[in-house]
Amino acid sequence: MIHVCSLAALPDTVKTTGASHVLTIMAKVDQVQRPESVIEANHLKVAVDDITEQIEGFVAPSDIHIEQVLNFVRGWDRSAPMVIHCYAGISRSTASAFTAACALNPHREEIEIARKIRAASPIASPNRLIVSLADKALGREGRMLRALDDIGPGNMMIEGRPFRVDLD
Repeated sequence: MIHVCSLAALPDTVKTTGASHVLTIMAKVDQVQRPESVIEANHLKVAVDDITEQIEGFVAPSDIHIEQVLNFVRGWDRSAPMVIHCYAGISRSTASAFTAACALNPHREEIEIARKIRAASPIASPNRLIVSLADKALGREGRMLRALDDIGPGNMMIEGRPFRVDLD
């Protein structure tokens, strides 16, 4: 099971869920303290800004970042939950959760996964660049982006509320 949250909700979400793995995907990853219950090898920090195109002075998500996320997710034994978080818990983390669910369920339809994310979080607004790169890496032939179009944009909020994504 994957749980998605903001940086502010990370400690409580890890504690409440008993998560063994944490994926941090945000710009200032150095400000994130690994929860004591998570061993260092089970915490991946991916430093990217929440942007959807190259902008000078910012780090746009890239193929290398997606490869890091996919390798981390595929190395997770799923015996305990994973928490994926970004700063607000709305865009980079939801895109990464969508990516993880698609990677771990290669025969499951993208729209079904996207709809489950929308049902779990009406504010989820997955970063389109992350999803586009993941779609390409997973050979989903544009279906992940079409699934985002189908669920539409999330309701705007400053910070997301924690939610979970069931993998089965």
